[in-house]
Amino acid sequence: MKKPELLAPAGSFEKAKIAFLYGADAVYAGTSSLSLRTRAEMENDDLVQTIKYAHSIGKKVYAAINIYAWDDSYEEIRKQAQILEKLKVDAVIVADGGVVETIKQVAPNIPIHISTQANIVSSHTANFWYKNGAERVILGRELHKSQIKEIIDNTPENLETEIFVHGAICFGYSGRCFLSDFLAGRSANLGDCAQSCRWAYNLYVEEHNNPGELMPIENDDKGTYIFSSKDLCLIKEIPEIIEMGVDSLKIEGRLKTSYYLASVVNAYRNAIDDYIKNPDNYDYTKYMTELEKTKTRSLTTFYFNDRNNKDFQEYEGKQYNANYEFGGVVTAYEGEKAIVEIKNKLKIGDEMEIIVPNQIETVNFKIKQLWEYETDEEIDHVNPGRIGQCVKMKLPVKCKSGWVIRRKKV
Repeated sequence: MKKPELLAPAGSFEKAKIAFLYGADAVYAGTSSLSLRTRAEMENDDLVQTIKYAHSIGKKVYAAINIYAWDDSYEEIRKQAQILEKLKVDAVIVADGGVVETIKQVAPNIPIHISTQANIVSSHTANFWYKNGAERVILGRELHKSQIKEIIDNTPENLETEIFVHGAICFGYSGRCFLSDFLAGRSANLGDCAQSCRWAYNLYVEEHNNPGELMPIENDDKGTYIFSSKDLCLIKEIPEIIEMGVDSLKIEGRLKTSYYLASVVNAYRNAIDDYIKNPDNYDYTKYMTELEKTKTRSLTTFYFNDRNNKDFQEYEGKQYNANYEFGGVVTAYEGEKAIVEIKNKLKIGDEMEIIVPNQIETVNFKIKQLWEYETDEEIDHVNPGRIGQCVKMKLPVKCKSGWVIRRKKV
């Protein structure tokens, strides 16, 4: 049985460190100008730091240059490819054939992974990219499990396959959507998606013989989220995915928080490891319990189990978790007191959970005392007011820097 790679998003150097801490084998990242997340906090210096740090701990980094590039982007692409080759980046993620050819010419030692944006949904397409230099193909989210298996069985053994197992699903075909560009002048295919599919819309019906008389279709006071999708979650299907021989399991979310990364990466890390150790007793419910605490939308298996599945639209437009929220991140210790960078209001009596790396069970506790970070004055609550704001508290276990704490909402 082959143990697949767990691949996590890294929207910044700090998030990359969190992903590695919680069990990611590799992260994918990219500078804002050449990848499909222009709002990610990853500039060239951050990418350099991420690659050097990853290699120092035996992990990998894949750099995304997966825009559909205009001609005036190629000078920057050539420069970045040459920098990445010197840094010995583990691969680049590319969608555009012109970009693939450019990287092969100017940085021939970098392995090439073909992005899901290239719509790889058949062995024929996978084999095409293999013949053109690809070492890995990232399959379209739209595939049924039998189609994934068919691609694996009908492509060269040394062509790796990667699939998404968790995260947002785009309304567009494998992410190639023009809705944002049409409505907001921001192209998703150049990394500037405005997420127009998540907006609320008011819908009207016009009777053919009475043009201009618009009758509203019933919806709530927020409109309707007719384009918005649920989030993908294949935690239950981990055994099937491993058995079919997928090489890399990918989590979506370069714009997500460190809290999201810690929870989701940790859940999938434990799920993969537990199945490899004891395949006869895989129980997905404990991992799902953890993911339920982090989700901000409903979850779906999309087409993985059923090509006729229609249960993947998020009509409520949900963007938050009603029961839990990001509490903070442990940064250091001062004697017995942990220094915690806060992410939401914390107060005496709050019920908290520590997400422990490589352990699916959280450590639960109530806040009994708080101290102001700079003065060490005892306080009863703290409000986030500035970036990097910290508080001191005592924790029930000794935590390492980067451990994430969640707060249970009242």
